[in-house]
Amino acid sequence: MTEFLTRRQAVIGLGAAGFLVAGARDARADLKALEESATKEGAVTWYTGQVDAEKAEKLGKAFTARYPGIRVSVIRTTGQVAYQRLLLEIKNKTPQCDMFSTTDISHMPALKERKELLGYTPTTAEGLVPAFKTLSDPGWWYVTNASRYFIMYNTNKIKPEDAPKKWTDLLLPQYKGKVAVGHPAFSGCTGAWALSLKKVYGWEFFEKLAKNNPRVGRSAIDPVTLMSAGEAVIGPASANTAYQALDKGNPVQVVHPEDGLVVCVTPSGIPVNAPHPNAAKLFMEWLLNEEYSRMMAVDGTEPIRADVPPRPGVPLLSSQKVIPLTPAEIRKGVPELVEQWRDTFGS
Repeated sequence: MTEFLTRRQAVIGLGAAGFLVAGARDARADLKALEESATKEGAVTWYTGQVDAEKAEKLGKAFTARYPGIRVSVIRTTGQVAYQRLLLEIKNKTPQCDMFSTTDISHMPALKERKELLGYTPTTAEGLVPAFKTLSDPGWWYVTNASRYFIMYNTNKIKPEDAPKKWTDLLLPQYKGKVAVGHPAFSGCTGAWALSLKKVYGWEFFEKLAKNNPRVGRSAIDPVTLMSAGEAVIGPASANTAYQALDKGNPVQVVHPEDGLVVCVTPSGIPVNAPHPNAAKLFMEWLLNEEYSRMMAVDGTEPIRADVPPRPGVPLLSSQKVIPLTPAEIRKGVPELVEQWRDTFGS
């Protein structure tokens, strides 16, 4: 999260040949064998908190269209809830999940330490943007999604000349009772957002926010829903859900805050006891390929591959100020933050 290259720099870094070197023929043969084994298994169960339910189902159908013999069962929930569900399956030895895609990057090193991740190196991983490759743990888990978090506001309630410019504008008295936020105990990306602002402004920011009586939901999608409906007028929003709201004609607009974007980097990994391990490996290949990345970029999600451009009109992430946050900071900071949040907001 601390450094993002320009698209041109990233593409040059790949080179014309990409990963198709001397062993490419063997790699293709291995993928063919993997596809055959995956088709025999016939299914993938995907736990995801990275996208909304509608988009997750669309992605699952796209995978099945490419591999007709493999059905994708999507279990969409918030990142923290998905993690607790997976841990319960591990404890009870009742594996259901084949692919775990979380919104909290700190879940992956914790699972790896417990030896609960299946090792696999997908051929498509070489196409990752260098910054996202660095944030992955090759052979164990990979960044498959990333979304910038910025300010969103309702254009029927706030005039363009009064549009917010920085995160501290959420604290203005005119927005009392009109701010919408998610909850870090449920949403991994909300946890990353809150931890980033705590890093910049201290917990005092949230003590002041609490006095503004915000509407606290669960998912990071909730604020976008409330702002689109006019039930709230301002709040943090993830790019993928924000641009979907814009595309639907909702009266909302986004602002890249002067005090820095938050980037929620979200990884995927295969549980060691996945019921359909070969189908899961093939699904991982797909999560890192060009088709998936292009489908994600349409809604404003950051392209994770160097050969996929961002959504038209979206400024390159490398041109924006980003509040840096490491996986280690998230792993240590979010649990502490959740307790502070409950003490401050009473939920």
